[in-house]
Amino acid sequence: MSKIAIISDIHGNLPALEAVLEDIESRGIAEIYCLGDLVGKGPSSDLAVDLIRRRCRQVVRGNWDEFLPQPTEFETLVWHQNLLGEERLEYLRSLPFSIEFMLSGRYVRLFHASPRSAFERVQPWDDYGRKLSLFEPSDLSADPVKADVAGYGDIHNAYMQHMDGRMLFNAGSVGNPLDMTQASYAILEGDLGERRRTRLDLTFARVPYDIALAVRQAAEAEMPELDAYVKEIRTGRYRGLKD
Repeated sequence: MSKIAIISDIHGNLPALEAVLEDIESRGIAEIYCLGDLVGKGPSSDLAVDLIRRRCRQVVRGNWDEFLPQPTEFETLVWHQNLLGEERLEYLRSLPFSIEFMLSGRYVRLFHASPRSAFERVQPWDDYGRKLSLFEPSDLSADPVKADVAGYGDIHNAYMQHMDGRMLFNAGSVGNPLDMTQASYAILEGDLGERRRTRLDLTFARVPYDIALAVRQAAEAEMPELDAYVKEIRTGRYRGLKD
């Protein structure tokens, strides 16, 4: 059986990414897919992009990967653009929308936020029908078939739910988790390319990492919106919520 590690939402947090990659290697997993948002928020988007390019077999674009390379006068985004440089920004522009394949007789579709957009946010507490729509294809899908397994990132909250005989899951966030202060990723295990129904497993992994180092790196980089970023990675609480 094949094991596929699914990571997402690194957001320039190098200590978290390195800890997750070390954990993946310790499990003997060679196949890694990334569901986007490599960049932004944290201080090391450049190094995160370089490491993802070396280690991940497939990568899709997230909302940050989509809007960050666009022309802007917003100071925070310009800071991240200058850090990345034009070659990495071009790499982000080139990323595909989804990853689609057969695994143990199920059609698997992986994307950043929804099968329709990298910006459509669907939370685990949202309406059942809204979540059910994540199995549907769109004109951005590689194949116009309903997925048996749909996996995504974006919301920084890991969860799994069986819905009408199908499996929906979110891999959580490597670098900016908002459910607990440990890096998150998921592992799919099954027979890759197999069209017969065989065993399919989903595992969630939580990996502690050196948050103090991540805070120190952010402070030393003199990155914009430092306080909001530090609060998020220390508390797992989204900056947009009221205290």
